[in-house]
Amino acid sequence: MEMIELDGTEGGGQLLRSALTLSLCTGIGFSMSHIRGKRRRPGLMRQHLTAVNAAASVGQARVQGAALGATELRFEPGAVRGGEYHFATGSAGSATLVLQTVLPALWQAAEPSTLQLEGGTHNPLAPSADFIAESYLPALAQMGVQTTFALHQHGFYPAGGGRFEVQVNPCAALQPCALETRGVPLSVEAGVLMSGLSGSIGLRELQVLADRLCVDAHPRHVQSLRPAIGPGNVAQVRVRHGTQVEVFTGHGERGISAEQVGARLADEVQQYLDGGACVGEHLSDQLLLPMALAGGGSFTTHVLSEHLVSNARLIEKFLPVEFEWEKADTGWRVWVQ
Repeated sequence: MEMIELDGTEGGGQLLRSALTLSLCTGIGFSMSHIRGKRRRPGLMRQHLTAVNAAASVGQARVQGAALGATELRFEPGAVRGGEYHFATGSAGSATLVLQTVLPALWQAAEPSTLQLEGGTHNPLAPSADFIAESYLPALAQMGVQTTFALHQHGFYPAGGGRFEVQVNPCAALQPCALETRGVPLSVEAGVLMSGLSGSIGLRELQVLADRLCVDAHPRHVQSLRPAIGPGNVAQVRVRHGTQVEVFTGHGERGISAEQVGARLADEVQQYLDGGACVGEHLSDQLLLPMALAGGGSFTTHVLSEHLVSNARLIEKFLPVEFEWEKADTGWRVWVQ
């Protein structure tokens, strides 16, 4: 089996997850050393280990080094098979990141798949379940990927307990797409999710967003979740234009005021609105792999992040494609060929 040697010193969990996905999709194995080497807690954490085990299950892979805290891993993929799968992080680790690890392999499978995932659904530094359902999966649909997504239970850090289900249909070949210009502006909307905390916190966050972004601050946009599985607070802004929705998320945390949460989220949204690019920073990074599998595609984004650059260079090690980017009036234009 062809093997690629990777150094994970400079990368985080995204580098490992991308390698797992690409290995499943190409049949090329890899070994990775110094996994998350520069993180405060290097090695595999629970959500990374869940992603490794999920990829091994979907791809009937042989794995060496799959253990909590491990800094070296060898992954040899087998044949990907669809079917019914259930993956749980066993903590508040992000279940959406586990989904993104195995999804590209499953849409290449010969039969449909149903995924039941448990863990965190709204985590800092990870795509929220709402982002997956409203931004990521619709972008994939433009390439031909057919999925359905159902959120059954929200899960926040540190309690977890979230649950969602995804159904994936086979997709023989992805279609390249271009996401370079925004469609007609439709709306900017805000909402707040509260779990086990006072609704007044959400109202304060919502008021900041209303003052900064002119969104509706009516209390109906603050949703108290029942039953509450641990404390949690998420403020979200949806920017709708054309057929696309960009979802931006701010997370409440101990020691950070509701006004600070709202202000930081408003800053992120305003930067996107002012830039004029089609795709937000987080979606841009996650479009690279499906566009590479499609053999083409392009988008504009207002931020060229380090995540995007490192992810592009990793993809080029597995697939016969090249990524390019150049400055544009709206920020950056990125394409694959």
